[in-house]
Amino acid sequence: MTNTEQKVALITGASRGIGRAIAMQLASDGFAVVVNYAGNTALAEEVVADIESQGGRALAVQADIADASDVTRLFEQISAAFGRLDVVINNAGMMQMAKMTSDNVEILDRTLATNLRGSWLVMAKAAETLSEGGRIIAFSSSVLGKSFPGYGAYIASKAGVEGLVKVLANELRGRDIAVNAVAPGPVGTELFFEGKSEEQVRSIANLSPFERLGQPDEIAGVVSFLAGPQGRWVNGQILRVNGGMV
Repeated sequence: MTNTEQKVALITGASRGIGRAIAMQLASDGFAVVVNYAGNTALAEEVVADIESQGGRALAVQADIADASDVTRLFEQISAAFGRLDVVINNAGMMQMAKMTSDNVEILDRTLATNLRGSWLVMAKAAETLSEGGRIIAFSSSVLGKSFPGYGAYIASKAGVEGLVKVLANELRGRDIAVNAVAPGPVGTELFFEGKSEEQVRSIANLSPFERLGQPDEIAGVVSFLAGPQGRWVNGQILRVNGGMV
């Protein structure tokens, strides 16, 4: 992989769901794509194969974004394989429901470790790596506008991510690197449907005036905008992509 003219995008958590849709979209946009994943090698390699079957370039790299040494290794492997990096999209994250009780503090710790610490590590390494014209795109959630019971740990982590986005955008002043976040509403992914009844799905879908769930491709389209030439003047923003849910 020695074509140093082609732009390169890293997507964390890209083996399925929204991350996979983003990887496919950016490959279609002309990026070489790094498909980061935490544990499922087979799924990640399927994404790579799908991109390559359409004439694109892709590489799967395992790394836990909450682990600083893993994040360093991830960026080193990208440099070795492609010789450049232009866009970093931190889509990886976790959500575990838990009420705010004393015995659930470990769930808070785990959620913050992946969603907030992981975002810090990936965004920081991106800031150290990207050159002029680079883009950093984090992921938040539109559930911040609803404050549903049981979402405390997840909301706390994503509120922190939104704060980091605005701070980093200011810290990168003068370097022409845009830092933004996408905050989806409910999206019809395998993970979303897991453990939910049809009634629960309908109830959640009806939160939007469109009365339906979002689709992974719709989120990927917004990321494509931010990563592409039309998004060059968007910086320090949180784009709430939720069909009007909030």
